[in-house]
Amino acid sequence: MNETAAIVLAAKRKAGPAKAGGKAEKKPGRSACFILGGGSPKNFLLQTEPQIQEVLGIDERGHDYFLQVTDARPDTGGLSGATPGEAVSWGKVDPERLPDAVVCYVDSTVALPIITAYALAKHPPREPKRLYDRRDEFMNLLRSEYRKSKRR
Repeated sequence: MNETAAIVLAAKRKAGPAKAGGKAEKKPGRSACFILGGGSPKNFLLQTEPQIQEVLGIDERGHDYFLQVTDARPDTGGLSGATPGEAVSWGKVDPERLPDAVVCYVDSTVALPIITAYALAKHPPREPKRLYDRRDEFMNLLRSEYRKSKRR
């Protein structure tokens, strides 16, 4: 859990250049959840933010973007109440970003090829981030932020 939370925290702490009023300014990094289906893998991904905030006491607000593709519906109990609105109550999704959260009620075998084709058509390939190879770097950041927290 800590290694996964460290990846999310590193994404959030990354600062990149942004243009505002003609000046180069720092823009905070963001994290996103892209979920196919649900169940335990969904909770494991979303649990990174409560781990950062509640367990480690690091100042954070939840994931910035949320996209879920599922054929389970909340009205029949198939999602176990795990909508983006529910995720906000646990600190898993930033409440200010909730209006941007999207749940597509469609089979993953239909949606994923469409989403993939769109992404490949609209964006050039990027260099792999090699997150696994950067585990020590990310864990050091997590430890550093934890040492600054009041939980220590």
